Amino acid sequence: MNDSHAIVSRQEWIAARKELLAREKELTHLRDEISAARRRLPWERVDKPYVFQTEAGPRTLPALFEDKSQLLIYHFMFAPDWERGCKSCSFWADGFSGVVAHLAQRDIRFVAVSRAPLPKLQAFAARLGWIFPWVSSCETDFNFDYQVSFRREEQEAGKTSYNYTPTEGIFEERPGISVFHRADDGAVFHTYSSYGRGIEMVNAAYQWLDLVPKGRDEAGLPAPMAWVKLHDEYAR
Repeated sequence: MNDSHAIVSRQEWIAARKELLAREKELTHLRDEISAARRRLPWERVDKPYVFQTEAGPRTLPALFEDKSQLLIYHFMFAPDWERGCKSCSFWADGFSGVVAHLAQRDIRFVAVSRAPLPKLQAFAARLGWIFPWVSSCETDFNFDYQVSFRREEQEAGKTSYNYTPTEGIFEERPGISVFHRADDGAVFHTYSSYGRGIEMVNAAYQWLDLVPKGRDEAGLPAPMAWVKLHDEYAR
């Protein structure tokens, strides 16, 4: 942050704030338009059988909806052989537990999905105090089909993509969000997925950081989230 930041009178500050407010309103209206366009996207039917490991036992994709017609999935990076989940996904997940009950009031079931075995997910969630539903897709192609997990041989052959773009480099896991709808006859449809910076919209901490003078303050770091740790690892 520049220590020589402009210091002005209250009247000048109000004028500058109103000028920015006009642009913020434009952004709000544009966001509303994009959200409406998102809801108008065509759907694709999901016929492939997926069975997830859950606390209540094996469950199919339709069963993950429980009594809701809409399903929100966060693709949490946690490969089967990892000893702990991704710290960046954990940064996102710290904001999940509190919204689950609110989403349920709007006919939405929220679930995080990872490839790690269920006991690893449960132990990691207990460590960090999370209570949102988290299931394992370890015995399915779900993560691969929704382009958040990658087989090395396919990447080396240039046959994988992330965020609808061919991948560069070798990555085992990537984050994302996918949305599904279950019709009255039980048919399931994939309605939306988002990856990369597209998932920042559900990171509450980043939304707060964008409001303060220093912002995210990540410009000088080797990677944007290099500062992030699991929340129980920060110095007290």
